[in-house]
Amino acid sequence: MIRLSGILGLTALTSAALLPQKPLVSTPDSEIITSQSSTPLPLVVWHGLGDNYKADGLRSVGDLANAVNPGTHTYYVRLDSDPSSDRTATFLGNLTEQVEKVCHDLSTHPVLSRSPAINAIGFSQGGQFLRAYIERCNNPPVHTLVTFGSQHNGISEFQNCGKSDWVCQAWDGYLKRNTWSNFVQSRLVPAQYFRDPEDMDGYLENSNFLADVNNERESKNATYRDNLQRLGKFVMYMFSEDTTVVPKESAWFAEYNKTSEEVTWLKDREIYSEDWLGLKWLDEKGRLEFRVAEGGHMQLSEELLKDMFRRYLGANATSSDRI
Repeated sequence: MIRLSGILGLTALTSAALLPQKPLVSTPDSEIITSQSSTPLPLVVWHGLGDNYKADGLRSVGDLANAVNPGTHTYYVRLDSDPSSDRTATFLGNLTEQVEKVCHDLSTHPVLSRSPAINAIGFSQGGQFLRAYIERCNNPPVHTLVTFGSQHNGISEFQNCGKSDWVCQAWDGYLKRNTWSNFVQSRLVPAQYFRDPEDMDGYLENSNFLADVNNERESKNATYRDNLQRLGKFVMYMFSEDTTVVPKESAWFAEYNKTSEEVTWLKDREIYSEDWLGLKWLDEKGRLEFRVAEGGHMQLSEELLKDMFRRYLGANATSSDRI
């Protein structure tokens, strides 16, 4: 069993400024091009909350990718070269700035920037962040995006605190009272993908990240839809026993009503029927997949990962389903 971090926690805040969201790099209208060679496309991995790019568990994923698909070059997204600071950045920072940094890092990387396309895996919150990378810049373009337990439709609850964890409880109380403040929305990472279906006005008006990348505001960003439609495959894994992410169905873009306890699945939502992000288009082309990973949040078996690498990220997989 490979265990990766992907917790939803609380800590002190930093001082990044709230920035407007817009595509960072204009992308061509031409469809994605993938390698014709027998070498797999480079792989980009974005870790989850509380993890860092040099963590042993994360590195073991890259080792396994290369064992299954020899020749796989793996790049681990980092927001700071210091592992401790990179971990801190999973809790604290402005997501607009963080995505912008990753856009720059990937577009100037000596290997990735020369590849016709890349594959990408996002663990927990890293999944929606990689989707934001695709929507806002996508240079180099992503061919296959695989996400595990990601919060594509946000979270409606922050992490539960222990009864004796007074510090956590203090921050939790502050967050619940100030979720939509500019101070919190520009500094606390999980708050920037918080989404309460019972307070959509507050969310749409104040969300620094998720409302934008999900194209939920009245003015739609066509570039976001166009860039996602360039994907050769978008695969979303939901953990069957996930109690860390609330709701767990967010991994599939589903919406959960806390009062009625009813789940509205993606295909029954406007984001799909009106195709705000191109998900319906991908689905109709056979490029959108919903999969289940048995177990709790970020409990990944080697068998599951091997199957995923063979099925979606091998040289044959990324060449046989070229757009």
